[in-house]
Amino acid sequence: MTAALALVVAVAALTGHTLVNAVAWLRRPAAGPAEVTEAVAVLLPLRDEADRVTPCLRALLAQRGVPGLRIVVLDDGSGDGTADVVRAVAGADPRVTLLTGVAPPPGWLGKPHACWQLATRVDPGPTVLAFVDADVVLTPYAVAAAVTELRAAGVTLLSPYPRIVARTAADRLVQPLLQWLWLTFLPLRAMERSRRPSLAAAGGQFLVVDRAGYLRAGGHAAVADKVLEDIELARAVKRAGGRIALADGSRLASCRMYDDWPQLRDGYTKSLWATFGHPSAAAVVLALLLLLYTAPPLLAAGALAAGAPVVAGAAFGAYLAGAAGRVVSARATGGRAWPDALAHPVSVVVLGWLTVRSYHLRKRRRLTWRGRPVI
Repeated sequence: MTAALALVVAVAALTGHTLVNAVAWLRRPAAGPAEVTEAVAVLLPLRDEADRVTPCLRALLAQRGVPGLRIVVLDDGSGDGTADVVRAVAGADPRVTLLTGVAPPPGWLGKPHACWQLATRVDPGPTVLAFVDADVVLTPYAVAAAVTELRAAGVTLLSPYPRIVARTAADRLVQPLLQWLWLTFLPLRAMERSRRPSLAAAGGQFLVVDRAGYLRAGGHAAVADKVLEDIELARAVKRAGGRIALADGSRLASCRMYDDWPQLRDGYTKSLWATFGHPSAAAVVLALLLLLYTAPPLLAAGALAAGAPVVAGAAFGAYLAGAAGRVVSARATGGRAWPDALAHPVSVVVLGWLTVRSYHLRKRRRLTWRGRPVI
């Protein structure tokens, strides 16, 4: 009985922290009309994105409230005609510049190198750089709102995380975990105030940075070999004396990260090892997650079968508290709450399996992404 009560207390406390983060500390840029006076460059790295870039680029061309907008696109060695699609969509729009990328040199991964090429080849006018992935679709005032929040918060780097579009069962099991993990375990206000680089988070799908602060931190050259280049860039900004902030960007942008289960599986597999670091640390974290969020319904079922209804009720309460945390996270970030939250224990199991797979393939040097080795 004591163990079941301890589970209830622990999970309820974490759900309470999720609620505090979601209600009091998570920044929410205004979704309505906004206008900025400074020049902004939106940087779009592309590699084999012919099937996905059109909605993204059309949304960028439809941005309002940014009179000095530049859109710089880099074709990073695509073999599917991505550049031709960009030319067809952009037409003769003078705001768009299409660059041809070069292969990453030794010591560089593809995404950081593409972003660094964009940042160093854009004209010197823009004072703000906005990195956008091809699977992101912005609302008309998204860039203006994000830049406004960047300046209002007084930070060097702002990460307005998009609303994740989840269409398949796999999407709905795995994709909401990122926002849930941030809101449940990351002290957002402390992260903003602290100078510690280790206390940092960011999402590379939509990232807005002060250009001078970005260059002072070394830009993507400082994270050339990092799989999680977005989080490492946030840490580099902190090391250079800058500040960072997360924001709910669900009213500004949407993102369908993966089209099917193999893409989702491989996308998470390539990076989860870098999220946790040493395998022993990953084992501890996963054990705690499984204990707190997967064990309670199993314990409840076992206790009920053994004729211990009080223990079963306590364990079931822990399960409900965990599901409530998922509901809070979903409501705060534009996700789907019901009935998905009820499958939270299964989500944690899938996360554990993906993490084990990530370490397994890394050990055998078989991690790749978009035709390039990750390590």
